[in-house]
Amino acid sequence: MTKRTTLTSIDVGTTKVCTTIAELNSDGGVRVTGVGISPSHGLHKGLVVNINDARETIRASVKKAEQACNYKVESAFVGVTGRHINSLNNRGVVSITRNDRLVRPDDLRRVLSSAQSVKVPNDRKLLHVIPRGYAVDGQVGVKNPVGMYGFRLDVETHVITAAATSIQNLVKCIRSLAIDVDDLVLEPLASSEAVLTEDEKQVGVILADIGGGTTDICVFKDGSIWHSAILPVAGYQLTRDIAIGLGLPFDVAEEMKKRYGSVMPVYEGQTDTANPISQDGHGASYQDLCDIIRARVEEILRLILLEMPRNEYESIVPAGLVLTGGSSNLSGIEALGREILRLPVRVGTPTNMHGIADTLCDPAYATSVGLLLWGAKHKAGRRWKGGWFGSRLRKLSFRIGKLFR
Repeated sequence: MTKRTTLTSIDVGTTKVCTTIAELNSDGGVRVTGVGISPSHGLHKGLVVNINDARETIRASVKKAEQACNYKVESAFVGVTGRHINSLNNRGVVSITRNDRLVRPDDLRRVLSSAQSVKVPNDRKLLHVIPRGYAVDGQVGVKNPVGMYGFRLDVETHVITAAATSIQNLVKCIRSLAIDVDDLVLEPLASSEAVLTEDEKQVGVILADIGGGTTDICVFKDGSIWHSAILPVAGYQLTRDIAIGLGLPFDVAEEMKKRYGSVMPVYEGQTDTANPISQDGHGASYQDLCDIIRARVEEILRLILLEMPRNEYESIVPAGLVLTGGSSNLSGIEALGREILRLPVRVGTPTNMHGIADTLCDPAYATSVGLLLWGAKHKAGRRWKGGWFGSRLRKLSFRIGKLFR
């Protein structure tokens, strides 16, 4: 394996850090060669709360992946999430002033630059500026205007911003391990690469990645992203409710949730719900456990729906809701989603992976796989410069390295 044909992703989550190393084939396929998973420390709801603990957690995950495939990680695609993420749709307009009136790649760069000139507060920085669609002289629905004739070029973009300090803390943890950042990717965007089909994105679909600390939402329409949001409620709150409601230690509550938890026990065939269950010497009522889980999952599903315009969500996302993330493994969650939302609901699992990918065939690893697929699509582009932060750090690192050399 060479540096140019090897991709690495680091999914820094609230409950786990997953490092995945893969080989990029000549046809664009991804073959997984190494996976390293470590329990998270120093992270909460997608944010670094203790740099030293977070760094050591990431180091342990990277080391496991490196040992699995005998490869030294030098750079990686890194997932970003957290309540600090904001998004908006913005437009950009430029005129085609050349005599031939032909749209060229330089005009695309100009119009995207125009679209990203939104007023961003000093404590927030741009993470993504994603073109949703172009218009040439008022003709909308253009996906690639290069080569077309026109006087005016419009673009509608989805702009995602993040808190500067949160990004800086995460990048500091990664780079302190001598690992460069190829790109920072919003985690639900990455997950969409792994679990959504092109047809679903075209028709209209909601992706909800229910992780440990956050529920990451992306809405797709007409083949591109329409809306994104991060909800600060997910699997951690589920376990906390169980621990408080049943008087259990947090670790026991987490294990009971994974082993016995169901949001629709009768639907799943569990007709005798009165039997007690036990874990590590602690007992609880199966019915009470399921009632607590169902109440919290219902809340999460309704919060997801609140991200859509109430009166027209059925026409915007006829493909329904795709759930992924570790918490989507709860038994009966699809049936409950269909009952509450009156929409098609399915659980999205990463597929079409080669190599030692059996470990990753689980909704909990949708972001890890998605980061690799995102990297495969964008590897030929640019290495993440970090703009406001990374460019200065790179220059400083280069000068320091030059002194030592």
